[in-house]
Formats: sequence, structure tokens, C-alpha cells
Amino acid sequence: MSAPRDEFPADEAVNPADLPQGDELTIGQERVLELISYVVVNLVSHPAEVTVDILRRQDRDVYQVKVNPEDLGRVIGKGGQTARALRVLLTAVSARTDQRIGLDIVE
Repeated sequence: MSAPRDEFPADEAVNPADLPQGDELTIGQERVLELISYVVVNLVSHPAEVTVDILRRQDRDVYQVKVNPEDLGRVIGKGGQTARALRVLLTAVSARTDQRIGLDIVE
């Protein structure tokens, strides 16, 4: 069971391993985290440097993807096409899981 959103300050990064007992990620959050990790790790040249954190904002979970600066272009894609495609995929997932999901890509 996840904690109510108002227990977390806005934009607080949540590392799944650091969550206290009883405040675990939901199955939907775990699946989204795995999906994003899988896609991004398979796009980049430095997969060991990929991290995905969850930022809890007022009404949504924002998944923040950090990659090696050399890989940023691969994840964003020409004209933002790859990032847009990943966001479309997350929109489909959010409709199915009743979650509001956002994506931030940072170096």
C-alpha cells in the first residue's frame, strides 16, 4: 500500500530502495519503472549510468531519467521523436493503470 501523496514534498526524488517499510511502490509504479528502464537502457551506450527516480508531484508521478551526457541525444531523438514516443507509451500505460504519469529526461 502506498502512502498518500501529500506525505511527500513536491519534487522529492524517491529511490525505491530507500522507501521505509510499509511505503512501497505500487505494482503499477514498479511496472512503469521497469518499462522505462528497459527502453532507455537499450537505447544508450552507457547503460550502467542510467537511473530512473520517481518524483512525486501534486497529482502525478514524474519519472526522472538520468543518462550519461553522451547518451542524451539518443534518448531525446531527432526533433524529440524518441522522447515523444516514450511519452506516448507512458500515456497508454497511464490510461490502463489510472495513474497520472510524467517523464523528465536529464543528463
